Amino acid sequence: MKHVLSIQSHVVYGYAGNKSATFPMQLHGIDVWALNTVQFSNHTQYGKWTGIVIPKEQIGEIVRGIDEIDALKKCDAVVSGYLGSAEQIDEIINAVHKIKAINPHALYLCDPVMGHPDKGCIVADGVREGLINIVSEADIITPNLVELRELSDLPVENFEQALTAVQAILAKGPKKVLVKHLSKVGKDATQFEMLLATEQGMWHISRPLHPFDREPVGVGDLTAGLFLANLLNGKSDVEAFEHMANAVNNVMQTTLEHGEYELQIIAARDLIVHPRSHYKAQKIA
Repeated sequence: MKHVLSIQSHVVYGYAGNKSATFPMQLHGIDVWALNTVQFSNHTQYGKWTGIVIPKEQIGEIVRGIDEIDALKKCDAVVSGYLGSAEQIDEIINAVHKIKAINPHALYLCDPVMGHPDKGCIVADGVREGLINIVSEADIITPNLVELRELSDLPVENFEQALTAVQAILAKGPKKVLVKHLSKVGKDATQFEMLLATEQGMWHISRPLHPFDREPVGVGDLTAGLFLANLLNGKSDVEAFEHMANAVNNVMQTTLEHGEYELQIIAARDLIVHPRSHYKAQKIA
């Protein structure tokens, strides 16, 4: 069994952060150690929420506690997602370093959640800058379009510029870059498109863009978690990319069929493991 330390947000109601990522990874046989960066009543895109940011010291304390019972050596990967404060970044990187010192094969997947004010996704001051500074620490990084521009420091207004930006991020140190949503710079505005880039090449995949009145939140967290789970279970980069894309597509389809705003992860649990759709990635570079 593989073990993942997942350092992300927690919402009591609904699905985002660890609520979106933990159960799907568990369905794939991954033992997830969920460490929450915030505890909110609901995700911030409702426009109002209650709850607290977890003090940064708690991250280091929790990791130290796991180490003191001699369990940290079991950790195969660290995921970081939505952060409650910029100060949490240093604690996460310290944890990654500590885990990699014990297990040099451990992976670090950074989902660089920088917020999207137009959509109501709010992050604390300094988080964006802090994430830009730690790109080289990540083995895998999973930006959306906004984050792709920020991390590459390049204009990304079309598909070719997206490819250039991905290459620029690879050059900073990550071994894999997964662009979770190309949005308006994709090849086809009627499709939901993603990119995967590694040292071995670049792949593009398209799936349907489902017509929601309000786009569900937590899709990126689900995407990153499933991609990592598939890799840890021995799938190749492309196999992991394809399985993740199809599983997420089926979750979105189920959510739409139920007429819900929150991701219907429980209803789609069987499809997360055995997707009904079979979209294939195309090698483009």
